Amino acid sequence: MKVVIQRVTHASVSINNIVKGKIQNGFMILAGFVDNDTDEDMMWIANKIVGLRIFNDQNDVMNLSIKDTDGDILLISQFTLHASTKKGNRPSYIAAAKPNIAKPMYLKFINVLENTLGKQIQTGEFGADMKVELLNDGPVTIIIDSKNKE
Repeated sequence: MKVVIQRVTHASVSINNIVKGKIQNGFMILAGFVDNDTDEDMMWIANKIVGLRIFNDQNDVMNLSIKDTDGDILLISQFTLHASTKKGNRPSYIAAAKPNIAKPMYLKFINVLENTLGKQIQTGEFGADMKVELLNDGPVTIIIDSKNKE
């Protein structure tokens, strides 16, 4: 499982010009899954996300977590995170989990992340053509891959 986390002052996702999810201060997260992702991968990533201390404290030092700031999360499925660009100019997505495997993982990860954060999160819609808008704050962007735990 791979996620790209962006600290944002606001973010939203729209489908057919209708806003599906919208947040103010917090994280806009892209999540991609592979076939062998496990519940342990989801829990590890969720704990990393919620524990990341990348919000500024009173001294303007990145020392606070999303829980400390009562921030929100917008989570979007993103199979292209597992693109392989080793050969040619057309990316291969063969490593990404197929929709019949990835969609249940995405739905489960929503629950895992909500339970870890302690509140409801906003989401996109799996497999939809989505338009994402955000204002990256910092900019701060973190990539976490559950296959690189060690």
